[in-house]
Parts: sequence; structure tokens; C-alpha cells
Amino acid sequence: MHELMILQRGVEPYEQSFAAMRAFTDTRDSNTQDQLWLVEHPPVYTLGLGADPAHVIDAHQIPIVQTDRGGEVTYHGPGQAIAYLLFDLRRDGRRLLPREFVYRIEQAVIETLATYNCVGERKAGAPGIYVADGELRGAKIAALGLKIRANGCTYHGVSLNVAMDLQPFEWINPCGYPGLATVDLRKLGVQASLSDVQDQLARALQQQLMP
Repeated sequence: MHELMILQRGVEPYEQSFAAMRAFTDTRDSNTQDQLWLVEHPPVYTLGLGADPAHVIDAHQIPIVQTDRGGEVTYHGPGQAIAYLLFDLRRDGRRLLPREFVYRIEQAVIETLATYNCVGERKAGAPGIYVADGELRGAKIAALGLKIRANGCTYHGVSLNVAMDLQPFEWINPCGYPGLATVDLRKLGVQASLSDVQDQLARALQQQLMP
């Protein structure tokens, strides 16, 4: 069984992480260790391959970057736990299907939220995790977008909102949904540090993806 390498990359410009993910995936082979990158980005909007730029209502001078992941437009910024998943889904002993890979990532987020007494849920046809109860039910707290190459190697990943300035989400249609409310753990009453949430998320992802 191959082990997972977890790297804490700190605060890093989005385009630097994006280029590094592609470079890693370009050069990996069947013996390359899978990696989980934990990172925090300065403010940036990112567009998926099929994204409609019109879903960026007013960028307010926040950079917009076209990516090669799936999904629509999302926002990354300080106070958000981001986990990039550089995996080989076809590795012997695992051979995860893309749908199962996404399910397990979402389950890791749900389990992370549960450690803070928050209940998350999936929505059919809308990747990510949403608040499942209370006054903020239906609000999005985690976004998910992946690139899976023809050889089964993945990059990009999942972002969980911890303690952010949420206003930039109001300047877009998050994930292409006009009026979709977006929240973070702080708005749910959780006082947790970003590093603590990153550690919890990394642990949950490792348990889900490296059984």
C-alpha cells in the first residue's frame, strides 16, 4: 500500500499552486507517491472549464484565473482551508472510480464538520457540501472541483470555508447558482483556527482515500 504525503504549502498565490500541480502531474509515474497539499490563497476567482464568465457579476479588482478543473466559478481567499489532491486513481489496490473519489472527498468534509458539531450534506447534481440544518440550511460551506486526466491522475481539490471575508462570494454566482448563500464555520458559531481545520480535513481525507 502506498502512503500519502501531506505537504503544508502555507499562503501561496493561486497561479503558483496551479502551475505546480500540473508540473507534478506531468512528471509523475506509477511509482510516484500520492500527495495532499494544504494551502491558503490570497483573494482570487477561478473559473472551471465550462464556466460562464457572466457568473462573475463584479470582480472588484480581484484576479480571475481560468483553470482546467471541472465546475463553475468559485472564490478562494484568506481563512479558507484548501486541500489539493494529487492522486493516481488507477493505482493497484485502489482503482477508485471518479464518482467514488468525489463521494469520499465530500464524506471527509462532512466528517470534518462533524468534529465541530456542524452537520453537512450533499446536494444531487451540485458538488460540494451544504449546511444541513438550522437557519442557514442550504448554504454552501465547501466547494469541490477536480481535474482527472485520461491516465487517472487527479489534481485540484476541495475548499472549506473557515473564517473568511464572505463578501466576495456576493459578487459572483457561486458555482453558477444565482443567490446561493455561502457561509463559513465562524458564521456557524465555530471558533477554530485555520491550521486546526486544515489538520482535521487532512486527517479525514487520508482516512477516506487511503483505507
